[in-house]
Amino acid sequence: MDVYLIDGTYELFRHFFAVPAEQDAGGQEIGAVRGVLTSVLGMIENGATHLGVATDHVVESFRNDLYPGYKTSEGVAPELLSQFPILEDALESMGVVVWPMVHYEADDALASAAAKASKDERVGQVFVCTPDKDLSQCVVGTRIVQLDRRHGVLRDEEGVVAKFGVKPHSIPDYLAVVGDSADGFPGLPGWGKKAAALTFSQYPHLEDIPKDWTSWDPSIRGARRLSAALAEGWADAQLFRTLATLRLDVPVFDNVDDLCWNGPGPRFAHMCGRLKAPELLARSNSLQ
Repeated sequence: MDVYLIDGTYELFRHFFAVPAEQDAGGQEIGAVRGVLTSVLGMIENGATHLGVATDHVVESFRNDLYPGYKTSEGVAPELLSQFPILEDALESMGVVVWPMVHYEADDALASAAAKASKDERVGQVFVCTPDKDLSQCVVGTRIVQLDRRHGVLRDEEGVVAKFGVKPHSIPDYLAVVGDSADGFPGLPGWGKKAAALTFSQYPHLEDIPKDWTSWDPSIRGARRLSAALAEGWADAQLFRTLATLRLDVPVFDNVDDLCWNGPGPRFAHMCGRLKAPELLARSNSLQ
């Protein structure tokens, strides 16, 4: 069996901006929810048997307590935020395992699920379905891979190195110095992507970088400047790496068998009516 782990937050955002708006009988926006369900059901129709979806039930997480500049729900359209609980309920009624995150983030749930699923010898591959660069740190060889379903890009460990210039385990260190605007932390001054890639390809983690810039690999240009910036911003770099490091201890499932899709539940018919999508019910019933 293969396991598919889906970034529900990314999918809801993507469909919110890609599909026409649609309201239920009470005036609640439901268009993006319907789009995500259609997409997930399509995966099942194409052969996915074991899958789980992680969502940011609340955008804020424990990382906001660590760094006040970390991303929040501020500026996100209310019509989008209000669809998270509907999506979670709809997926559950369709028989799909959902992890709605409050203290942690959806990325943490995906990372935890990927690590746990990969330990099961029955699992062929684990597909982490998101283009989010944070999740690249979860990639392990060809066993745990990252799948950008929108663009049809599959990224294994070699693919991560080709894209970022560093191996998956160095991604948090890489992001610590270059920053991540999507998550709200700036990185260190003077550290661009090229310099970070060259540095962490030689020294996998922050602590591995020589304190004396004259000992740096000669292929790293501007070593003196980079070293000074790192020394001055050392505390920030460690904090940013903590923000970028995904947790692997989020409770997700007891056994990979828990992720097996066995058809929709009894509430799915009502949900399809609310979503004005009777075809989803017909398609799901035909798969049983």
